[in-house]
Amino acid sequence: MLEALQYDFMRYAVIAAVLASVICGITGTIVVSKRLVSMAGGVAHSAYGGIGMALFFGFSPQLGALGFALVSSCFMAWITLRAKSRADTIISIIWAVGMAIGVIFSDLTPGYGADLMSYLFGSILMVTKGDIILMGLLCFILSAFVPTFYGQLLAYSYDEEYARTRGIPVTFLHFAVIVLISFSVVLIIRIVGLILVIALLSIPPYIAERFCRSLAGMMITSTLLSLIFSVSGLMVAYKFNLTSGAAIIVIAAICYFATEVASRRRRGQQ
Repeated sequence: MLEALQYDFMRYAVIAAVLASVICGITGTIVVSKRLVSMAGGVAHSAYGGIGMALFFGFSPQLGALGFALVSSCFMAWITLRAKSRADTIISIIWAVGMAIGVIFSDLTPGYGADLMSYLFGSILMVTKGDIILMGLLCFILSAFVPTFYGQLLAYSYDEEYARTRGIPVTFLHFAVIVLISFSVVLIIRIVGLILVIALLSIPPYIAERFCRSLAGMMITSTLLSLIFSVSGLMVAYKFNLTSGAAIIVIAAICYFATEVASRRRRGQQ
């Protein structure tokens, strides 16, 4: 693995793994604590529509994914505020429509296969300097956003009604969080792919939640876990010539199930 770091693509991959870990640690914690996993899944899969359209019309798939994700996520954010009882149904519809649009435009696009597969299953070894810059910018925004609104985020994440009674701008926070989730999902798609992105956003925070008593502690622990999973997955993928995104998620899943088993045994002994 160390000898591979002489290549630019491998150095970019390691840097991307570090930055993605910060993004997942912060954004994923909010997603899990606020129970927004289904919405994040809806954003990820609706982004496929933008990728398909971008390939068909000949512009950047990442730009297409971001545009589609932002539009769909803002609509989902509005729905979850206005019609919570119907939110899951509408998110599922947006999820399916986004995927369907992506499939149709992909079918109409000649010679799209290889590029599309990298977005479906991830290709951390194909991360570019531009991707690194965008991920670094998002890390900076998240690192500024969370400390600035930490107390308000805490109330919003665990008791929205209490937050409203305290005069916290819940609507602003809700839309801001959803937009940040959209950016996070689109950028992390490059690492593990559209199909696996929700696992990387949710597994580390799920594990961290068992050991942490604060939102900040959960974010830090989740970031460290994401880093361990990402770097370990990258090493395994390099050594055995595997798809990096799948290797990262399998390692994360193994750790999750090991944590579950250990937790159940501990409860059984008490």
